[in-house]
Amino acid sequence: MKLHERIDGRLRSFIEAQPMFFVATAPSGPGGHVNVSPKGMAGTFAVLGEHRVAYLDYHGSGAETIAHLNENGRITVMFCAFQGPPNIVRLHGQGRAVPVTSPDYAELAAVFPEPPDTHGVRSVIDIAVDRISDSCGYSVPLMTYEGDRDLLIRSHERRSVEDLAEYRRVKNAESIDGHPVFAKP
Repeated sequence: MKLHERIDGRLRSFIEAQPMFFVATAPSGPGGHVNVSPKGMAGTFAVLGEHRVAYLDYHGSGAETIAHLNENGRITVMFCAFQGPPNIVRLHGQGRAVPVTSPDYAELAAVFPEPPDTHGVRSVIDIAVDRISDSCGYSVPLMTYEGDRDLLIRSHERRSVEDLAEYRRVKNAESIDGHPVFAKP
């Protein structure tokens, strides 16, 4: 394992070239569930600086990441090389969810130059990175990337802004451990 001072050069190029990444968060204390979520789709991850990254968070079946970030801010983002030389990069830091209803949302969402679609986005996850490491990845399998799935985008296209607000209210109101996700109006 090697620690890096910043996200730059070859490390930044590696991160930006990966079609998939994983996000890990956990609630505070000894109880509760650790959450790991796969993420993808070209145009949904951005390196904003040497110690800052962000990604578009789409409506989905759960909202663990947002609940955990609201509680303690701890987050790790991991990238694996499934093609080419083996490598695993981990970005540890403090994150915050900027919901689509926040006044700060539009400015932060604008940093993604070519998102696949922003209609189904529920927040931008903004991360201040305080630890950057990579490791060998020798056991990560080689796999062929065929392309992004469009099912999530197509499912959100069928929903209105009001439908998505209702989805957040009903299906994303709390984490599986009962922690609140979005503040009540």
